[in-house]
Amino acid sequence: MTEGVCIIGGGLAGSEAAWQVAERGVEVWLYEMRPHKMTPAHQTDLLGELVCSNSLKSDQPDTASGLLKEELRRLRSLVIRIAEKARIPAGTALAVDRHQFAQLLTEAIAGHPRIHLVREEVHSLPPDRITIVATGPLTSAPLAAEITRITGRERLYFYDAISPIVEGSSIDFSKTFFASRYGKGEADYVNCPLSRQEYDRFVDALLGAEVVEWHDFEDARYFEGCLPIEEVARRGRDALAFGPFRPVGLRDPYGRRDIYAVVQLRREDMQGEAYNLVGCQTKMTYPEQRRVFRLIPGLEKAVFLRYGSLHRNTYLHAPAVLEKTLRCRQRPNLFFAGQITGVEGYIESVATGLLAGLNAVRLGQGKELLVPPPTTMLGGLLEYITT
Repeated sequence: MTEGVCIIGGGLAGSEAAWQVAERGVEVWLYEMRPHKMTPAHQTDLLGELVCSNSLKSDQPDTASGLLKEELRRLRSLVIRIAEKARIPAGTALAVDRHQFAQLLTEAIAGHPRIHLVREEVHSLPPDRITIVATGPLTSAPLAAEITRITGRERLYFYDAISPIVEGSSIDFSKTFFASRYGKGEADYVNCPLSRQEYDRFVDALLGAEVVEWHDFEDARYFEGCLPIEEVARRGRDALAFGPFRPVGLRDPYGRRDIYAVVQLRREDMQGEAYNLVGCQTKMTYPEQRRVFRLIPGLEKAVFLRYGSLHRNTYLHAPAVLEKTLRCRQRPNLFFAGQITGVEGYIESVATGLLAGLNAVRLGQGKELLVPPPTTMLGGLLEYITT
């Protein structure tokens, strides 16, 4: 295998794939278009930037997410190792300081002697090179058109939303309490309790808030696991109270009995200088976000470091395009990894990047490609998206 592997996209999947290939003695050319061309969601040029939550979900091995992490640890995942270094308290979840995480990941990739980091946009895929496309749900238009040409399949899409982040020093902690749901782990979440009256006032403001309007050519297809909170509220007045704002499993140390709903804040860094509003994805306009979210007890004077927003996510019709090895059915030397394959979540993207990297090397060596058994988390994930 003399020509090496070409990897497009320096997110979680692309970075993991690049590391796995390079660690097996193969040269890697990793292409990342940022900072020369940014996406609607990214803010930096760092590899593996987390554009949504800073949580990588549960780390408990008796959960699906935790079990997948354990599989990745045993497979010597770089991203999991970096996440442990950038870890911040978040109960039983593996949450990270997003800047430290991306900085450490970038340094590891850029410092590897067999990884050549190329900062430029790719419009077409080399037909004679083993290539991994890990450009994520925000794949640029020219490359997306190239993928459609190669696969002969129209791409699918949905709209995904992200939550606001507020400055820690602007929170009135006298109106909140620290706790983790069901007492699992340390009391790492800031909880803003709402009475029924406060909840109703918040929902009224939310339902009446101005939102960023759809363009005429846009079809509102949301990802059900990450709905804007105004969309959740429209589905039922108490939908938030029984969903992301549910108070169950949280014990108020002050013994208040009128708590109807709770808004949780998760720290963004070890120092607690920034907090993410958990489950508060939104497409409200910026002025309306300030008005509505400041109705939450403790956030009356909140300073917003990042506003919530909405972006379009593109992905493949995996059953028609991908084998369980993540190899493209229409081009045998092409692999896909990450959210573009149709998986959802940071760790799921890392897992597909790891497997694509391993199989890219094996293809170049003339070896049989790996298909994890469906009794594993990774194997089950691939079984699900490709059938």
